[in-house]
Amino acid sequence: MVTSPLTLNLDTVHLTDEQFYQLCQNNRELNFERTTKGNLIIMSPVGGDSGNREAELIIDLGIWNRQTNLGYTFSSSTVFKLPNGGDRSPDAAWIRRERWEALTPEQRRKFPPIAPDFVIELRSASDDLEMLRDKMREYMDAGVQLAWLINPQQQQVEIYRPGQDVEVRNLPTELSGENVLPEFSLNLSLY
Repeated sequence: MVTSPLTLNLDTVHLTDEQFYQLCQNNRELNFERTTKGNLIIMSPVGGDSGNREAELIIDLGIWNRQTNLGYTFSSSTVFKLPNGGDRSPDAAWIRRERWEALTPEQRRKFPPIAPDFVIELRSASDDLEMLRDKMREYMDAGVQLAWLINPQQQQVEIYRPGQDVEVRNLPTELSGENVLPEFSLNLSLY
């Protein structure tokens, strides 16, 4: 059974960035996101299979990043304050070194006000596909350069690029980091 995360409509309530940050800090056992429309999403935890797959993706991205030293890798615990108003936590993210280091220490310590260059979302059994697709569109609208939505349930991956139609590939496949992640490739035969 697919269950959606809890979404609270905050049309008449405006949380400032600091209030949203404090809400998250005061409720660390919960994972919050905020859409560009201001809706508050309380994310449910993932199961063991999804958690393991997510960890493997971060490991692969992190190993590539350590070898190239081109940027910084982030886990799903990181909330990014996107330029289009959303506060989102991709399952894995990467930002070019010069962009990350241009942020102040205070900006890096809290929810960084930056769109990652690259994101991965891994659909778990409890994720609603259309909500994830909306999230991917938010990433692209915010300036993300390359994004992958891995969907093991339908054995597909959706590849998002700025100004282009979404490319859908069947699993297993090998993905390229293209010019965003030079020489990075990910073999999705295990998904």
